[in-house]
Amino acid sequence: MSAASTRVPQQERSRATQARLLEATVDCLIEHGWSGTTTTVVAARAGVSRGAQLHHYPTKAALVTAAVAHLAERRAAELRTEAEVLPAGPQRLDRVIDLLGVAFTGPLFVAALELWVAARTDRELRDALVPLEATVGREMHRLTVALLGVDERRPGVREAVQATLDLLRGLGVANLLNDDSARRTALLTTWKRQLAALLTP
Repeated sequence: MSAASTRVPQQERSRATQARLLEATVDCLIEHGWSGTTTTVVAARAGVSRGAQLHHYPTKAALVTAAVAHLAERRAAELRTEAEVLPAGPQRLDRVIDLLGVAFTGPLFVAALELWVAARTDRELRDALVPLEATVGREMHRLTVALLGVDERRPGVREAVQATLDLLRGLGVANLLNDDSARRTALLTTWKRQLAALLTP
């Protein structure tokens, strides 16, 4: 058997191990928070050895930031797939905001919030998280512009898109401790009308 033929399965096993570690990390962040998410707990949940976990992600900060990046990429891909069946016309904006609203109440958002709070006092985590969050923020903004099909060169469009994302983020935080869906629905219904007016040429 050649070195090349043995290397491919090893690479596949390595990728599978990484994926299991990342999924387990997100699950732990959601269930146990930052303080309860230890590398030992994650390795056990992923079903991999501690040595394998350390080989792929030598620190807790490296592991959790990789997990959030992984989930952000996956959610962006899901949003693009869901967008393919969105209706054209005035209903599209409503559906886009609803899709984004789910993104700001789902597992990625909960895991990210855990990290934001922990990063306030954890320098290593903050140094890893700040550039990642900047990238995720830019990608979410670009994706929203594409989903809405708007031209950011028009005055006010960029700000309207960013205000939408900031509003959804704030509503996601409000929903964290108790079900805030009724208030969120009412606010988003109003914002959809205002956003449509802002984005209409």
